[in-house]
Amino acid sequence: MSEKAVEWQVARRRKGTPRRSKAPQVSLNPQDQGCCQDEFNTNKTLLRIRETMSELRCEDFWLDWKKRLLSSSATAAAPSPDGGAPELPVDQQEGGGSVGTTAPGLECVCYGLGSFSSCVSARYQLAMMLLLLEALEIPPRLCWVFDPVFSAGEKEVLRGLDLWVLTENEEGKRLTKRPTIFYLMHCGKALYNNLLWRNWERETLPLLTIIGNSFSGIQERTVERELRRDYLFLHQAVALCEERPLPCPPRLQDVFNDTALITFPPGRLSQLPQCTWAEAAEPRYEHCPDLEIIRREEEQGRS
Repeated sequence: MSEKAVEWQVARRRKGTPRRSKAPQVSLNPQDQGCCQDEFNTNKTLLRIRETMSELRCEDFWLDWKKRLLSSSATAAAPSPDGGAPELPVDQQEGGGSVGTTAPGLECVCYGLGSFSSCVSARYQLAMMLLLLEALEIPPRLCWVFDPVFSAGEKEVLRGLDLWVLTENEEGKRLTKRPTIFYLMHCGKALYNNLLWRNWERETLPLLTIIGNSFSGIQERTVERELRRDYLFLHQAVALCEERPLPCPPRLQDVFNDTALITFPPGRLSQLPQCTWAEAAEPRYEHCPDLEIIRREEEQGRS
């Protein structure tokens, strides 16, 4: 990216370092230059996000994304087990809209979005997520977002969109109790691995629908020995999941490239021996000096 933004990084680069690949092939509006100024303009940022949403609505590839997601069995609406609204982790939230009482069918969690006020690619990814929420009829108040690089102004924008901003760096270790879309665009291998570890049960994995880097693509780019040693759950998930590549136009290659819709069909999981689901130790990444996420202790050390 040409923007000087720090993002949760694509799997091929270290988390927290500037992106070294070519700049995204998206046109920069002269107004975008104002995002880098010291004074943060919430209204202008919201306007740019909505303009980007309108732009994406006219794209053929967005219609394809929408069709594939709506046809995915993993995203079928399901009421909460107690028949009421889900319990919200209040101690991990900031601001946001009021909580209603309608029982939702789906929830959404977004990690690693990046600094969308100064990074064009991150703004496109945010706009795409908002379109997906609309298409799946997920209320914004049932979407949790987190990135350690969010500025105070960006958090205000997210709250203005009625999204929930998590205050704790979960490192992806979030247990899923309801059908949930995990929007993880260009995140590091450790984040995917942590999410899979936390939900590594036959009954839980089918609740996950991941929109992010292709697992098979990660496997192709990673040394087999290292993937098995350091990212065991990601390594095993390649054979368990079902991937559907999501299209990307040439001009947005650096924004949506290598993106897949990843689900875990219950029938495929039920055929595996019980030992597959044996409780495993939490990943430590002792052999990963170039870990691709910002860990909780690193974030606290910088604050």
